[in-house]
Amino acid sequence: MDQSSTTPRNPGAYNPDNLLDTLLSMLHLKNDAALSRALEVAPPVISKIRHRRLPVGASMLIRMHEVSNLPIRELRDLMGDRRQKYRLSDAQGKPKEAGQIAE
Repeated sequence: MDQSSTTPRNPGAYNPDNLLDTLLSMLHLKNDAALSRALEVAPPVISKIRHRRLPVGASMLIRMHEVSNLPIRELRDLMGDRRQKYRLSDAQGKPKEAGQIAE
């Protein structure tokens, strides 16, 4: 079995390569180093996203939106993220109780 057959190319599956390659093409950039400069992130960040060691987080999506003018929804679709709703952890968004507020 060759390497290409082990990597899923299902358009509905999570694939940040599609997102990064689309940005490279749209912005007329030569490589990931140029993309990292355009997004103002360190080059290892793009490499880690490509190698699935780092997810594309909210701040990265916002930065990609600012640079490309693509809607966040379209950026998420490009990488195969089709979720309609997000879950927050119990700690996020809860107001602090009276005893927890720093004086």
